[in-house]
Amino acid sequence: MSRAEQPSRRTVLAAAVAAAVAGSAGPASADTVSSAVTDTAVRARPVDNRFWISYADWRGGAAKGTRAVAGTRPGLVIGSPVGTVDYTDPHTGRTAAWEYATWTSPVHGLAVPSTEVITSWNARTPGGTWIQVELKGTYSDGTDTPWYVMGRWAAGDQDIRRTSVDDQSDDKSSIWTDTFAIDDPATGLRLVSYRLRLTLYRKPGAKVTPTVWRLGAMGSDVPDRFTVAASVPGLAQELGVPRYSQEIHVGQYPEYDNGGEAWCSPTSSQMIIEYWGGRLSSEQLAWVEPEYADPQVCHAARFTYDYQYAGCGNWPFNAAYAATFKGLQGVVTRLGSLTDLETLIAAGIPAITSQSFLKEELTGAGYGTSGHLMTVIGFTAAGDVIANDPASPTNEAVRRVYKRREWENIWLRTKRYNASGKVVSGTGGVCYLYFPALPTARQRKALAAVGVR
Repeated sequence: MSRAEQPSRRTVLAAAVAAAVAGSAGPASADTVSSAVTDTAVRARPVDNRFWISYADWRGGAAKGTRAVAGTRPGLVIGSPVGTVDYTDPHTGRTAAWEYATWTSPVHGLAVPSTEVITSWNARTPGGTWIQVELKGTYSDGTDTPWYVMGRWAAGDQDIRRTSVDDQSDDKSSIWTDTFAIDDPATGLRLVSYRLRLTLYRKPGAKVTPTVWRLGAMGSDVPDRFTVAASVPGLAQELGVPRYSQEIHVGQYPEYDNGGEAWCSPTSSQMIIEYWGGRLSSEQLAWVEPEYADPQVCHAARFTYDYQYAGCGNWPFNAAYAATFKGLQGVVTRLGSLTDLETLIAAGIPAITSQSFLKEELTGAGYGTSGHLMTVIGFTAAGDVIANDPASPTNEAVRRVYKRREWENIWLRTKRYNASGKVVSGTGGVCYLYFPALPTARQRKALAAVGVR
């Protein structure tokens, strides 16, 4: 399970979807989604996704030492560094000099003035390189946020320790691990626009460079509620996603969030990575104790670990990890309904969802949680959810069928009662999507239907 039970370090995203979206009927297949329906769904969705991914996108920003590169997967690299800076890693105490170059996006006006924003990025960081992602926005009262650090990230852990940054606030908004959040949404204050700044680092004099293929953010503002409208089943299909249990790793590598008991996020990530054909070599797994089963799950935990959060549940870090596998990309977004999930499944795209619930609220789970990730792989003929639930005692037990009405409510609600009867946040439709770097036309249509390009 995740570490969402630590609200002082991270807020669970708490936004739900509009009733009309949650209650819409599901398509028989992704091919039935017309462009008109897609446009209407995106407009109705209380979520704004903006990603910079094309050569034109990278050429459109303000570059200082970076340059855009064309090709089948356009990206951004260091051209001529603009300076050198010393960085002291707060988790190792080591200080080192780094050359750097920057790229700043154009201002993006949020179609949905937002209470929360989560960034995502996909990048390659060879040894001796790393990146930093920052956000600066404008509020609805006309004032600006500071530049907030949304993550310092490297695929490896030898040069720097990937990390979120705590204690960032301006008394109007705060950064909670990976999430920008308005401190008091009841005031009506919202974020109406933002820019992202990307800084690419490498060792002085080196020729190697990070390459960033995708950068963007999801903003949202949806009303709080304890229940959501019931959706109508529209698809019976199951995808052949590998099954991995986090529980067989309990006690392994406790330096990464106390071992497997808290590895729901990387375990779910590894399932979908392997569904898309991502594999780790024996050399990459050589560090894992040979007697441990499924060493790739240990690897995923290590290389999604956020050293400040002290956990493997940083959402953008998981999406970035998935994108280190050849031919994959990943985003963090929010979906509006089980209809959205049906649209994705019909196109062959599984999803990782975040939910929280009491034991009695999800029949057959056998546990309760304040934050847990599962992999949705399909739907039964009755419309119930087929999920690979990593909180299972064995790999064979991972496949579960959960009642549709129970499942959609624990995933999409924004408020719930905990075991003590206190009102706490729900997860509000949070989702990771991993999909091919070159999606098929059908996959592109399904992604567009849920607001992702």
